[in-house]
Amino acid sequence: MDLGLSGKRALVCAGSKGLGRGCAEALAAAGVEIVLNARGAEALEKTAAEIAATYGVPVTPVAADITTPEGRAKVLEVAGAVDILVNNAGGPPAGVWTDWDHADFLAAIEANMLSPIALMQALVPGMQARGWGRVVNITSAAVKAPIAQLGLSNTARTGLTGFVAGMARQVAGSGVTVNNLLPGIHATDRMVTLDGPVAKAEGISLEEAAAKRAAAIPAGRYGSPADFGAVCAFLCSAQASFIVGQNILVDGGAANQTI
Repeated sequence: MDLGLSGKRALVCAGSKGLGRGCAEALAAAGVEIVLNARGAEALEKTAAEIAATYGVPVTPVAADITTPEGRAKVLEVAGAVDILVNNAGGPPAGVWTDWDHADFLAAIEANMLSPIALMQALVPGMQARGWGRVVNITSAAVKAPIAQLGLSNTARTGLTGFVAGMARQVAGSGVTVNNLLPGIHATDRMVTLDGPVAKAEGISLEEAAAKRAAAIPAGRYGSPADFGAVCAFLCSAQASFIVGQNILVDGGAANQTI
């Protein structure tokens, strides 16, 4: 399927590895020019070079912390006018509800709610003026099925979801769609950090902990960044122009829900 994206320009945040890289690769495969952001310059430049060589599209790396005003300013200066925004940032630490103080909640909200909102406020008006745009916010399956040990993430990402629910419907008439993509368990560094405590608590290996978690997923496995990226690219496509303000699970069936 031709996604109708050749020649478009995208900003992909936290894109040097994991789900962000999966999205960047899928968009690049569709002919999209990529502005690729991440904090670590070495890994970012390596990924940018690999994507450019593989897919033959320009890839511009911008090393910056997208969750800070200074980092966003740096990225926005390089990105300029983009057609596609993929919002993504690392999730806050796991724990129990008594672990977190006021500063922890503020940090989570800044990174996983206010930062993507700031990028949408900066870039979506230009998309509206040009009559076409796509925003995909990478949030979490925890938005639909909260995970107790991810209370910080539950809080911040649910706030973003509420904002998008209203904002997406206000910009849809100008040819801009805004949707949220909700990952379940994927084979990324984030899952290693979550499987580690389980392995330690149960006295099993990291591989055994991962296998146990995978067995609880109806699909019988962890998702891959490529699985996730393909859905992101479709949401950005010409064919997805009638999908507005939705929260789309990519979780292998783990969340047993009708809505």
